[in-house]
Amino acid sequence: MASRPDLILASASPRRLALLNQIGIEPEHLVPAHVDETPEKGELPRKLAMRLADLKAHTAQQMARSAGFGNGALVLAADTVVAVGRRVLPKAETMDEAGQCLAMLSGRAHRVYTGVTLITPSGAKRQRLVETRIRFKRLSTRELEAYLASAEWRDKAGGYAIQGIAGAFVVKLSGSYSSVVGLPLMETASLLAGEGYPVHFNWLNQSSLSGV
Repeated sequence: MASRPDLILASASPRRLALLNQIGIEPEHLVPAHVDETPEKGELPRKLAMRLADLKAHTAQQMARSAGFGNGALVLAADTVVAVGRRVLPKAETMDEAGQCLAMLSGRAHRVYTGVTLITPSGAKRQRLVETRIRFKRLSTRELEAYLASAEWRDKAGGYAIQGIAGAFVVKLSGSYSSVVGLPLMETASLLAGEGYPVHFNWLNQSSLSGV
């Protein structure tokens, strides 16, 4: 097998790493890119997701090079934004903030946008934006209070984690489930494969190990 470039994941999110691992990809480096995620004045949710994914990728690339690695590497970054109409919901940091988000989502539809940016070894930039529509059931006071008590909402966009307890709130989902968790797998795999990254190589190994 020909040598391939290292892969840098510009995130410390265990969810994004687990999603990559799910399709047999293990980044050589994790370089969390902490950036200001405040929306610009009048910025639409989809534009915000793309801008932040781009900013995270370039920030991680600069950090890696400053640390003495990263030259010739692929850099992958993503950002997920939850929105009701044009309004971007925050990453909940307090119970009150989470409660406000969930009250707004209760019984109605919202959209989740995940922007993905891949910087290639040549410096080219590849991007994808994935939009997923979700409808929540109407939450009872008891359900809302119990969910807030779970603290699962902490640091989650829109105040919920679909892969956890909040999965019980979803009436309908149209789009990419993995995108809502934090990384759209089909689009990410396509971006990597398009740059010659051996996305499917480990699948063959896993198949032989499992006896399939």
